[in-house]
Amino acid sequence: MPVTTTRWLAEYAWLPEHAEPTPDVLIEVDGGRISALTPLVGAGAPAAGVEVLRDATRLPGLTVPGLANAHSHAFHRALRGRTHGGRGDFWTWRDQMYAVADRLDPDTYLALARAVYAEMALAGITCVGEFHYLHHRPDGGAYDDPNAMGAALVEAAAHAGIRLTVLDTCYLTSTVDGQALAGPQRRFGDGDALRWAQRMGAFEPTDSHVRVGAAVHSVRAVPADQLDTVVGWARQRRAPLHVHLSEQPAENDECRAVHGRTPTGLLAEHGVLGPDTTAVHATHPTSADLSLLGDSRTGVCLCPTTERDLADGIGPARLMAEAGIPLSLGSDSHAVIDLFEEARAVELDERLRTRRRGHFTPPDLLTAASATGHAALGWADAGRLAVGARADLVTVRLDSARTAGVPPVGAFFAAGAADVEQVVVDGRVVVSEGRHLSVDVPAELSAAIAAVVPA
Repeated sequence: MPVTTTRWLAEYAWLPEHAEPTPDVLIEVDGGRISALTPLVGAGAPAAGVEVLRDATRLPGLTVPGLANAHSHAFHRALRGRTHGGRGDFWTWRDQMYAVADRLDPDTYLALARAVYAEMALAGITCVGEFHYLHHRPDGGAYDDPNAMGAALVEAAAHAGIRLTVLDTCYLTSTVDGQALAGPQRRFGDGDALRWAQRMGAFEPTDSHVRVGAAVHSVRAVPADQLDTVVGWARQRRAPLHVHLSEQPAENDECRAVHGRTPTGLLAEHGVLGPDTTAVHATHPTSADLSLLGDSRTGVCLCPTTERDLADGIGPARLMAEAGIPLSLGSDSHAVIDLFEEARAVELDERLRTRRRGHFTPPDLLTAASATGHAALGWADAGRLAVGARADLVTVRLDSARTAGVPPVGAFFAAGAADVEQVVVDGRVVVSEGRHLSVDVPAELSAAIAAVVPA
């Protein structure tokens, strides 16, 4: 991404370790990183020279760090509005998802992911973790480039102007007891974990906006005797390792029946848990599971809008936090792409679960939506407005119909993606006045989805 040197004057900026936003903060950016942060009002504030302020671009509203979408399946965006009309559960929804997966190729995947990632940029997301398992042709055969689908994601993120962690996913079986992949699932599999690792070894994008991590799809999809290979690949490279965990009670029941332990217990036994690992969902953990996750410093990525859309349930977020589990956020199936909504849902869903208020402070929710998510994706130098951090700046309007009259500290409980006015990624403006500077997001979404949704 281009190197820039510039100054921004934020009307309000949410600085680390501050309970509420700070007014009038001069943010200086050099080489894509924050080089100085200067509050211009209050005790001890320096007097800024007129020439400095004249050179600064004003950012009206509230400026927060770039948001991190720690769990994405880009192609699920094509299902928005198409799976809500009837009854059913996760498993009936999955059949509709497979129908879309069966129609994708590298070109259509590029077009769809580019539009989806640009929609994320409009929502203030500056980095996304793509849980990627669409590896091969629909019949399971390899493309000429075995990583053509992953390469499409890398190009899509570059066009959209955001950073990407490709979480290349090992997906080998269809059930906990090891039944073979069939139908649309065939394109997900590499045969065994060793062949997954061999294909991964050839996927080495050098673009500065991308990193590569690994994922265990779930205990349904990776047999216990294959887990060590995936873990070894990730640990050797100190790469992020993600895993779907206890999203459905049926997964827990099947794992107990086959292995005599919960999915979390099985993963712990095989060394999957740890500070570089993020468990996605963890909606139905036992108290012992929470202890295993917390003691190992394994993170959890909550995806509240997807979990409620699919009737998965409500995960025990407060108990997770009390166990020492770092929390991040993802939009997952993209029924909604709005990290503000995901963040406040953590608090509001906990109120529903416990019938009590006040579980997470606004800074807690901002951290989950930013710094913790970036760290879970291998970008620990992002997600904070701090000197030396990546210059990811997201400015939210405080004068929209949703935010007018709301104090800056309350913006996370009032604002939404539509209130994002400007987005800067690594010092480069990607969104201005609420519009993406290089992608016509509505038009490209419409065309890309029409190309892959079954008639």
